[in-house]
Amino acid sequence: MKRVIVDYKKLNKDIVNLLVEKFPDGYSDKDIISFKNHHNDTIEAVEVKTIDTIYLVKISERLAGVMQDYEENTSDSEIPTSVTKEQVGEVDLDD
Repeated sequence: MKRVIVDYKKLNKDIVNLLVEKFPDGYSDKDIISFKNHHNDTIEAVEVKTIDTIYLVKISERLAGVMQDYEENTSDSEIPTSVTKEQVGEVDLDD
């Protein structure tokens, strides 16, 4: 299974939809995964899964706003419909 770290700025509609479905009332501290990146910075993220990919979506203050806007269908134009591997910054966490 592929693992991808993605920032809220680069979320596509499918990933935002998964986030809203998994966390309809928002996420809590127990949903947050913390890990160190290759620069030894602590990253906090929430996890959503598809059939073949685990997405770790970096947490920021604006992530909750993106999820709420998407749920209210008022901000669809701010969320890209597709994301390339270069935009996401795919990271293999198994290494």
